[in-house]
Amino acid sequence: MSILRIIRNYFFYSGIEKDEYNAIKKDAYISNFIVWRVLHILMAAAFAILLIGSVLNDLLSSNMAFYLIGFTYSAIVSVLFFFLEKDSLVAQLIIYLSISLLFVFACLITQNKPEIPATTFIVFLLISPMFMIDKPFFMTIELCAASTVFLVWMRYVKPYEIWEMDMINVVIFTIVGVVLNIIANAIRIREFVLTRKINIQKDTDELTGLMNKAALTREINAAVNEKGSDKGIMFLLDVDHFKSINDTCGHDVGDEVISKLGNYLKNMFTGNEIAGRFGGDEFVIFIKDTDDRKYASDIAQKIVTGSSDTIKLPSDDLTFSVSVGIAVYQGAEDNYSDLFKKADTALYRSKEGRNRYSFYE
Repeated sequence: MSILRIIRNYFFYSGIEKDEYNAIKKDAYISNFIVWRVLHILMAAAFAILLIGSVLNDLLSSNMAFYLIGFTYSAIVSVLFFFLEKDSLVAQLIIYLSISLLFVFACLITQNKPEIPATTFIVFLLISPMFMIDKPFFMTIELCAASTVFLVWMRYVKPYEIWEMDMINVVIFTIVGVVLNIIANAIRIREFVLTRKINIQKDTDELTGLMNKAALTREINAAVNEKGSDKGIMFLLDVDHFKSINDTCGHDVGDEVISKLGNYLKNMFTGNEIAGRFGGDEFVIFIKDTDDRKYASDIAQKIVTGSSDTIKLPSDDLTFSVSVGIAVYQGAEDNYSDLFKKADTALYRSKEGRNRYSFYE
């Protein structure tokens, strides 16, 4: 059963588990996009050279129409790739269409010289899989379908002896192409997995598992500067009397309190909110695309009461509580720092009474 699982993972998820693949799939497609754009520019250049060559050389002149069509298509798609979104499904469909057209082009070239064994088609069988980071299952279908069309088509065009030789070569190199695609995908996908793990470690606060200060700054700056975004709510909170907790119960208990508060916030904010530990006992949450003060009040009250009910201290002389400062973003601030200062001012007012929240006014 484990062998079947391994085979399934290699054909459908490039040698990793499904969840891992889905986590990095978008990054892989974006990387694909850049490769595909360059590929179509190179295709346009190659067809342009062949087109010029067909005008100057009688040997190439019989394929002039194919070169012209190939150049026109590649040039149009090259331009299109500068306007498509990098994770666009259209881009993925176009690359499969381009690969299919290259195979048709190879068939037409072979048809023009039926007495010669196919070379261009074999070359495409080997190089096409190297440009595709996708589930190898799709490329396997592409290669098998192209090879089938080629062999059926050429059966009625080529002398049988030449066709028989082509059939042996096409079958062998189709298998080689599939294997190359699986290997290339496995290597490149694992690079994305490793990069993702490194980025997560770099951006994660070790004690809480939330974002660290650097990640918070980057993500909130990106949200504030996002085109068309002029709404958001920042919550800045810290633990009341945290120094007393450390002094009375010890730093191990202090770390445990921070860890439990981080876990509480992690379970509370499971959507596209930005949540992290700013440092020490301070935490930041930023909710995008809303400036509803009533909603902000409900969230802040839930943080104040919920964390107090969830986290208990070992000393009867101390009660756990947090204070929260809220800054509503409505497009006035240019960066994370400006918004943070306002939330910090609101937090300072909350700390005067403890265990409550305040808005920046």
